[in-house]
Formats: sequence, C-alpha cells, structure tokens
Amino acid sequence: MALSNRQQSDGSGPDFLNGTSSASPPPKNDCSSDPPAEPIAPPASGGTAPLSSYIGMGLVIAITYLTYPGSLVPQPNQPASIQHVWYYGWITAISTGLGVLPLVLVPELDKIWIGICNAVAAGMMSGASYSLLYEGWTFEDPADISEISPLIRTTGGAAAGLAFIMGTKFCIDGHDDLQVGNLVGADARKVLLIIFVMTLHSLTEGVGIGVSFGGVHGPTLGVFISASLAVHNVPEGLAVAVVLLPRGVSKLTAALWCIFTSVPQPIMAVIAYLSVERFIPFLPVGLGFAGGAMLWVAFVELLVEAYEDAGLLTTAVVSSSALIVMRILQGIVHE
Repeated sequence: MALSNRQQSDGSGPDFLNGTSSASPPPKNDCSSDPPAEPIAPPASGGTAPLSSYIGMGLVIAITYLTYPGSLVPQPNQPASIQHVWYYGWITAISTGLGVLPLVLVPELDKIWIGICNAVAAGMMSGASYSLLYEGWTFEDPADISEISPLIRTTGGAAAGLAFIMGTKFCIDGHDDLQVGNLVGADARKVLLIIFVMTLHSLTEGVGIGVSFGGVHGPTLGVFISASLAVHNVPEGLAVAVVLLPRGVSKLTAALWCIFTSVPQPIMAVIAYLSVERFIPFLPVGLGFAGGAMLWVAFVELLVEAYEDAGLLTTAVVSSSALIVMRILQGIVHE
C-alpha cells in the first residue's frame, strides 16, 4: 500500500494531506516513467494540531504534576508505595512521546522518505520484538512456580500473538469507513493496527515494572527497570511517529498517540505490584504475545510498504541498520 500514490491519484483526504488548498487534485504519477517524488505530507508548516490535542497535552501535564509522589526516591528499607509505582510507570509512558523530537525539524517527506521511515520503524520493531522474545525464553525468577518451561510459554504466547493480530487485522480491514482523527480508510487501518500492537506491547512492560518493584530486590530494582524502560521507550515512540507523520498527523498529535500506546504501563504496574505472585508465571506468555504480534506488523505491514515506496535495496539497508542500532541501544540500557 503506497500512501503517496493513492493520495496523488484521487486527491482524497484533508487539504493538508494533499499539500494543496484548492479543489483540483495534484497531477497523477505516471507509473511508466520515474518522475521526481513530490512532497505529500505534511506541508512546510506541518499538519495543524486540533484543539483536542492541546487539551490532551494539558491533561498529560496535569497528571504528571498531580500524581507526583513528593520524592522520586522511595523510603529506604521500606516497600515502595503504590503512588511511586504508578509514577515510575507514568514516566516510562510519557517518555515514549519524546520519540517525536528527532522529526520536529522535518518539514516535508517525499515518497522515498516515507518508505525509509517505514523501514526504520520495521527495523526498530523487529529489534524490540526480538528483545521481548529473548527475555521470555531466558526468563528466571524465584517466584516463578510454573512447571512449564519459559521457552514453551513464550513460544506459545508468540503463536497466540500472531493469531490475535491476524484476526484483528481481518476485522479492521472489513471497515472501509474507519476513521482515526483526520485519517480515513487504509491509512486509518494501518495507523490503528500499529497503535494497537504497541499498546499490547506496553502491557507486558507495565507488568515488568510492577513485578520489579514487588520482587525480592524491592524499590532499587524497580527504579532501575523503570529508568531503563523510559530510555527504551524513546526509540519505540520514534517507530510510531515515523508511521504517523508521513500521513499528515501533526507532531503534537503524534506525540500524544505515542504516549497513548504506553498508558497501560502505569496501570499494569500497579496491578502487578499488588499481586506479584500471580503475574510472574504469566510474564513469559505476555512477552511472547507482544513479541509475536509486533514481529508480524514489522514484516507483513511496514516492510512491504517500505519496499513499495523505497525499493528493495534501500529497504533492506535501512531496516537492517535500524535493527542493529535498536539492539545496540537495548544492550547499553541493559548493561
């Protein structure tokens, strides 16, 4: 699916997506020739953020201020409070929105750059998926009382994740009138699928935060895991942003969508913290589930679209480079 070809051929969508304010559609691309790629979205000034985005950002700021526990350091030799667990999960969530920052200075994107963005997102999501699966396969915890090996639980979770996301895509594809903000049709379905998968992924990260605070190492490990995830979430936010911005979504709105994908983290952190023993045996399953779903989207959705827009060689080089960079960043964080 090539967004730029569709928008240029029929002139559909809002004016800022077409890059023109007139009613006449842009000239069609002739597939038999190879004309220079035309910039499609956003225009030089970028997509205009709706009022709801400013309200949403105000809400994020308000939550950040009102839920502050008074000190980021839990009391020594004491279990972490629920407020601390929530706030560290919230910090990891809002750090995902920082993924938009590298793209703030990008005024417009040609067709080939859209393909490159999709290749970057595919590489990053592949790296994140591998990290999830590897963490599940090698999972060890003294409180893990399951008789089923982590390898089997993670692999089973990955198979379930693949089946679930395929079923979800089938249901989404059946709604041609689907709308996400200013996006409609195929664009809306693509964006919704990416957001849905990244949100599923954040569920397991939230459980990891809660388990780390309630485990044998207490608040010290919880603070470390939360800080690591906050850094880890920035490139994941970038992976979401590079899918949204080429489709005319404003940078502020894209940042909010990035944060939205991680909102389950503080919620699941508190739930897992209150019942650590019940969640630990299921953690490998959740890691595999999120990893399988994310891997499917990276290969079947993003890489295919990147190939259509940027070609095989560019897609292979860019996605592989993004995967390597993601793995290096993950290695640094885990050290």
